[in-house]
Amino acid sequence: MRSLLWAACSQLLPRGAGLCAPKPAVTTMVTASHHSLWPPALLAASSSPASVSAGLLQPLVPGSRAPSCWSSQFNVPPSALLVARPVGVCSMMRLPMQASAEGLDVAFVGVPLDTGTSNRPGARFGPRQIRAESAMLRRFNGSTGAAPFDSLRVADIGDVNVNLYNLPDSCRLIRDSYQEIVASGCVPLTLGGDHTITYPILQALAAKHGPVGLVHVDAHTDTGDTALGQMIYHGSPFRRCVEEGLLDCGRVVQIGIRGSSYDPDPHKYCREQGFRVVPAEECWMKSLEPLMREVRAQMGERPMYISFDIDGLDPAYAPGTGTPEIAGLTPAQALEIIRGCKGLNIVGCDLVEVAPMYDVSGNTALLGANLLFEMLCVLPGVKTL
Repeated sequence: MRSLLWAACSQLLPRGAGLCAPKPAVTTMVTASHHSLWPPALLAASSSPASVSAGLLQPLVPGSRAPSCWSSQFNVPPSALLVARPVGVCSMMRLPMQASAEGLDVAFVGVPLDTGTSNRPGARFGPRQIRAESAMLRRFNGSTGAAPFDSLRVADIGDVNVNLYNLPDSCRLIRDSYQEIVASGCVPLTLGGDHTITYPILQALAAKHGPVGLVHVDAHTDTGDTALGQMIYHGSPFRRCVEEGLLDCGRVVQIGIRGSSYDPDPHKYCREQGFRVVPAEECWMKSLEPLMREVRAQMGERPMYISFDIDGLDPAYAPGTGTPEIAGLTPAQALEIIRGCKGLNIVGCDLVEVAPMYDVSGNTALLGANLLFEMLCVLPGVKTL
C-alpha cells in the first residue's frame, strides 16, 4: 500500500506541478540537505529528466492524471478543478518539493521548533498544519491581481532538522540552513515554529545584506533580556538581533503590541533603540493603509524583513497560539500591513507561533497559510495581471 501511495504521489505533485522553468537543473538527493525531510523517492521524481524535459504539458481531460503546468514556465499549484484537494503529499500550496533552494526564486521552509516557548507549547506542529490548510489557496490573488506563480520559481524545500533538546544548537542548525538558502539567491518564506527562529534567520540574512529593516507584527515586542536565566527564547530574538547589529534600528516598526507587562514602561528599550512601536490601541477601528504609507517611506529601498507572529491577531480570529492577548488586530488589518509592503526590498518573511492543538477548527493555521501567500504576492518581481 505504501509503495502504491508514493507512486501515486510522485505522479501527482512533483510531475504534476512540474519543474518546468528553464533554470539550472537541481540535484535533489535528500542526503545532500539537512533541511528537507521529504522521502528520497519522491524528491528524485520531482527532478527526473522526464519531468524536466516534458516542458509545458496540457491540462487534463476529466478522469486523466494531474497536469504539470497551466500555461506557465514556473511551478504552479494544482487546480482543485482538476486535482482533488485531499490528494497528494502535504506541501505548501501542494507545490513541488525540492531538497534545496538551488534554482528557486522563493522557497517555503518549515522550522518546527517550540523549545523557546514560555507558555503553551505546540508551535513545532505549526508548519505541518499550515501546509495542510494551504490546500485551500489558489494560483492568483484575486484582490490585488498578483500572479506570483507566473513571476517567480517557487517550491517547498521541507523543514530544518532542529534539535528539540538543545535550543542554541537548533539556532545553529537554522542559521546554517538559511545561509545555504540565501547563498543560492533565494528568498525564504518561513513557516514557524516559535519566534526564537527569527534570530538565527536574521543572522543568515544580515550576513549577506547587512543590517535589515523590519516590519514586525506581534502582541509582544520580543525584546526581553533573559528568562529563567536564559538569553535565547521566543521573547528575546530582537534584543539579540540588536546586540549583534543585525537590524537597522531606525527602520524597525512593531505593530499590534499590547497586553499586560512586568514593567511600568514596557516599550522603553524599543524606543531607546529607535524602533517605532505601534500599540494595538492605535490600530483599533481604523484602516492601517495610512500607517503603511509611512512605513514604506521609512523602509526606503534598502533590504527589509517581515516577521509576523500570529498572536498579533486577536485570539477571536487566531486562538491557536501559545501566548494569546485580547484586543488584537483583525485579519483585514493583517492584509493591509502585508499588502502595504508591496514595492519594498523584501529579502525574507516568516509566520510564527501557530500552535494547532489550541484551535481544532484549523482557522489559525488557515490564516497563517493565507498570510504567507500574501507575503509571496508582495515580493519583488511579482507581476500584477
